[in-house]
Amino acid sequence: MIKKKLLQFVLISFLALNISSCMPGSVAMNEKSPAGFFMGVWHGWIAPVSLVVGLLNPSIKIYEKENTGWWYDLGFYVAIISGFGGISLSRKRKK
Repeated sequence: MIKKKLLQFVLISFLALNISSCMPGSVAMNEKSPAGFFMGVWHGWIAPVSLVVGLLNPSIKIYEKENTGWWYDLGFYVAIISGFGGISLSRKRKK
């Protein structure tokens, strides 16, 4: 039982560290290395987490301003739509 709790704690800590290290507004992206399509997808997936963390840390944003443009936007919106809107498309209606 203790090993299971310890493993859960380690996994949750690892996940939290991974998510927080790649949030929009962090120092990882700059003009020489802008965020591309796949970072747009990642930022779209973690947008709800970024919103909550952004309330506590003003340097964290939902959207990365240092991006490649259209490709970043496409990745961001694909992730937002598939993450939030995709659930409603897969639900079955009761008759």
